[in-house]
Amino acid sequence: MDIRAWCTACDAADQAEDLIATARAVDSMYVEWRRSHRMGMRKTQEDFYDLYAQTGVTRAYVSNVVPGFFQTPAYATALMEAITDFQGTPNDVSEAVAARVARSRFLYEGGHRFIVLMEECVLRYRVGDAETMAGQLRHLLTVMPLPSVSLGIIPFTAQRTMWPLEAFYLHDGTRSVVETLTAEVNVVQPRELADYRKAFGELTKMAVHGNAARALINAAIGSLG
Repeated sequence: MDIRAWCTACDAADQAEDLIATARAVDSMYVEWRRSHRMGMRKTQEDFYDLYAQTGVTRAYVSNVVPGFFQTPAYATALMEAITDFQGTPNDVSEAVAARVARSRFLYEGGHRFIVLMEECVLRYRVGDAETMAGQLRHLLTVMPLPSVSLGIIPFTAQRTMWPLEAFYLHDGTRSVVETLTAEVNVVQPRELADYRKAFGELTKMAVHGNAARALINAAIGSLG
């Protein structure tokens, strides 16, 4: 008996879409980082490149680090070296950084769109040394005017209507990639995706854009001394 028939028989037809999505993606819903990085980080970064190539609109919320498609090589190197050291996986950081930074091409070509919400703390967390952070923050100022980019910053002082969450990336609203300490979680169930879209909407209400966002970035640069 297929899933739709089973749900109908159980008088639960409204749950069919969620169960079908779960069944289709069960093998890839939870991917442990150490497992995917067992041969190094390059392959994972190349897989993400393919995902972004197929995504028209990416909505990203980050509360810990700058998203990969905005990262400078120096920032990506510092971050990936820390991850490799923590996980104890093979060090192919230089190759992985090249694969990660390659995603930035989609900011400039192919009609892709990136709508990003960033907690202000991301501007303040020092990944790498002061020079690395200053370069990364200046790069954010450089990409902000691109037609493909919308960057909002949620200030420390914002009145919270949505609590800070783990980083998540919505790809065309049909898949949410959630990043935890130990794993990548791929959410495809319509009910859960609706919650992530709702959360993104609530977080957007707290964010500042344009000159107000640039002022927060410049203040973070100034704090580096």
